[in-house]
Amino acid sequence: MNPSFFFSEYRRARAFLKAVLLAAVCGVGLGGAPLAHAERADRDKPLNIEADNMTYDDLKQVNIFTGHVVATKGTIIIKADRVEVKQDPQGYQYATGTMTGHGLAYFRQKRDGVDEYVDGTAERIDYDGKQDLTTLTTNATVRRLQGLSTVMDQVHGSVITYDGQKEFYTARAGKDVAGPGNPTGRVRAMLSPRNGAPGPLNGSPATLAPATGIQGTPQQ
Repeated sequence: MNPSFFFSEYRRARAFLKAVLLAAVCGVGLGGAPLAHAERADRDKPLNIEADNMTYDDLKQVNIFTGHVVATKGTIIIKADRVEVKQDPQGYQYATGTMTGHGLAYFRQKRDGVDEYVDGTAERIDYDGKQDLTTLTTNATVRRLQGLSTVMDQVHGSVITYDGQKEFYTARAGKDVAGPGNPTGRVRAMLSPRNGAPGPLNGSPATLAPATGIQGTPQQ
């Protein structure tokens, strides 16, 4: 048989194998159907802010918003008295929300692919747009909500971080959450069983009520 035939078949086999490997790397099948991806990418969405006042510090390259500030970025909402926004050379945005008086700043983000939200309150809320990471500092509370009303899980601690990409959070203890029945400020949590039913809100855990210091209630 002509040796060129085998060489031609070999080249076709190599080309096919290369196409398969390229399809796997690019995340598509040979039929052209894309693999499943996240429904949202909040860190890639534009940041929109409403406030009573805005100033720009050219020296520090920071925008400062004050007065009933509402910042939205995709499904993310941050409400505070003051929000500072910075942007790095790669275009990633970083926001810090604080309260100037009494009350707590507010945060909310939708979970991917389900009718659930994670919301929280704290004296300070930092959002890292590069990592899609939210850090709630001092008297922090984070809740997992079914819809926008049913509390499924609730965690109270000094510092709580929520990773919007991996969808998990961590909590640390601190003296700022110490009180009667919890003199050392240990982390307190209420976790519902994963059978779709919300857990009971009574019992021994510390009081973990949402903040009341933000003007108005979170908008649905």
